[in-house]
Amino acid sequence: MSPAEPLDDALVRRMLAVAVAEARHGLSEGGIPIGAALFHQDGTLLGRGHNRRVQDGDPLMHAETAAFRAAGRRRHYADCVMVTTLSPCWYCSGLLRQFGIGTVVIGEARTFEGGHTWVAEHGCRVVVLDDAECMELLGGFIAVNPELWHEDIGE
Repeated sequence: MSPAEPLDDALVRRMLAVAVAEARHGLSEGGIPIGAALFHQDGTLLGRGHNRRVQDGDPLMHAETAAFRAAGRRRHYADCVMVTTLSPCWYCSGLLRQFGIGTVVIGEARTFEGGHTWVAEHGCRVVVLDDAECMELLGGFIAVNPELWHEDIGE
């Protein structure tokens, strides 16, 4: 799959469903409802995870980090797709750029617009879905937990 080749919508939706399930799992644990999953471009799941900053007391355990760690080592990542329920923060955008992940699929970027424009400028294909379920999940959390959200996002 080249950057010019369109992504299969049904495959993208199946990938997003994995990230959304992770976000819901994190919420059920008392954490920030952001989920992610790393896939090979053919749809093979390599790793999945959710934001665990609250649960682990670890400010670095964002959803993308958890999914990336769960995937294990690879020689390269250009043929990988990181799927995340929310636009990646600068920390997670750095992960995408550092390891040359070829594509990032973002559930929504309205609640928070991270660094996805920057990673696109450096060759990562960016697909923003504006998914209503992702917006509702995080929007509802922020309405109830504004202080925790602002602590997590660094504002």
